[in-house]
Amino acid sequence: MLQAPTSATLVPDIDESVNFTEAQHTFIEGENLETFKVIYRAYFGRVKMIYLDPPYNTGNDFVYPDNFADPLDHYLRITGQKNCNGEYLTSTPETGGRYHSTWLSMMYPRLVMARQLLNEDGVICVSISDHEVAALKFLMNEVFGEENFIAQFVWKSRKFPDSRSTTQVSIDHEYLLSYRRSPDGLFRGSERDETKFQNPDNDPRGPWMSRSMLGLATAEQRPNLHFPITDPTTGFTHEPPANRGWRYSKKRMQKLIDGGCVLFPANPNGRPREKKFKKDLQSQFMAFPTIIDDVHTSHGTEEVREIFGFQALDFPKPAELLRRFVEQLSSEDDLVMDFFAGSCSTAHAVMEQNRRDGGHRRYVCVQLPEVLDTDGEAVRRGYATISQLGLHRIRTVARRLAYEQNTMLADSNGDTANLAVRVFRLAESNIRRWTGIETKDAEAYVEQLNAFADTLAPGWKSENVVWEVALREGYALTSEIEKHEVDGQNVWRVTDPQREQSFHICLDDKLGMDAVRTLGLTRDDLFVCRDTALDDTLAANLALQCRLKVL
Repeated sequence: MLQAPTSATLVPDIDESVNFTEAQHTFIEGENLETFKVIYRAYFGRVKMIYLDPPYNTGNDFVYPDNFADPLDHYLRITGQKNCNGEYLTSTPETGGRYHSTWLSMMYPRLVMARQLLNEDGVICVSISDHEVAALKFLMNEVFGEENFIAQFVWKSRKFPDSRSTTQVSIDHEYLLSYRRSPDGLFRGSERDETKFQNPDNDPRGPWMSRSMLGLATAEQRPNLHFPITDPTTGFTHEPPANRGWRYSKKRMQKLIDGGCVLFPANPNGRPREKKFKKDLQSQFMAFPTIIDDVHTSHGTEEVREIFGFQALDFPKPAELLRRFVEQLSSEDDLVMDFFAGSCSTAHAVMEQNRRDGGHRRYVCVQLPEVLDTDGEAVRRGYATISQLGLHRIRTVARRLAYEQNTMLADSNGDTANLAVRVFRLAESNIRRWTGIETKDAEAYVEQLNAFADTLAPGWKSENVVWEVALREGYALTSEIEKHEVDGQNVWRVTDPQREQSFHICLDDKLGMDAVRTLGLTRDDLFVCRDTALDDTLAANLALQCRLKVL
């Protein structure tokens, strides 16, 4: 499945996009593994952070039923894009003998592809529950390497105990497993509370705070950390607790006392404390805690109700939870990806973090158009799929942030790209692949050759072909596409600003030398056109003049 070539592409949906031309964010409606294969060359090693909230495999949510023979055909069937009998995604019953292996088989190729999309200091975070956390950790150890495990975060997802529990045990938490591509991947850390630093005694060394000097070792464990210290002013002697000891050795402690860095109490029964100066801190950040207990699923539910006006989805991840990880793992122009996007909490989190620190992070969200329950409120309100809910959330949050920033989304100003989004949909390739012939018959072979003289599929559209070629050449979905008329020919120039590379493509039936000459192509320039548009002379000249590729 992982090695199988794709016969898919992505086509732009201008109508569903928000300011497509300026947008730097991307939403893709499609099956994520097939989408991975389409965007692989364009995003290899370019993603700073990946967040995943996959199906938890509890028996109530669906598992992606990968079709190993023809994944695109299967996707087109389940999304109703082909006139076949409907084949819908279903849940995985616990009675199935391959209950865990089916889920892991679904996750494995997606994690492998995710690792390849991460850059060297990239980090992936995966939400999961007790059902598959142990199996997922083994799987991620294999894909990312056990040495690249960062942490298993515990998120207190439930604010109040579950009164519906049949075991009289309320499961109040979920997990986020975090791995990095290489040792370069690091969390930033939490900001220190600098309000604790003051300078009431006008110490020339600057603001300071007091902190405990007690350690964690008993006298049996660390006898060298158990000794009395004396206040040089009062002569009072202070002993550490027998089960704690001091944090520092006797030599280091005396140095602190001589330097006026120990605060002795006026009462002989009090406890000495260290005078810690702000200037001596190695970093303005502290370690990011692995327990998150101040944001809950109920916050995500409130967000969804406020955005949609009703409970559109159950148990959505709160944007604030994901924003903290976006803040920790990305900065400025970094790329954040989520390919189990759901209601697009990740997109919400990226836009919110950009608002807070003025960054220009970009997101790529991928969501399968999973059909919603026909008896649910969302369908009655006019939504058919989860991807439609996610897009609505993106547009709503973007409009609100634009209003707060006094920015019109239709304007071409510096803030527009931070909120606008390009929408693409997974579809069949515009370029036909050779299918061969069933029998060794000369006439059938000639007939097939004539049929494939033009490799573009019937009904192809120029813009869709241009985007497909761009992706095949490794150009991102935020590339700039400009159409020009050159000596009567329609020529597109495709530019990827991040990689500072571009190419030209012409899809006209016939290509003239005048247009080619006007373009001023050099040996380093890539030019793409249809094979049927060239005669032998022009093909030979172009091959000498530039890097020529034909369709």
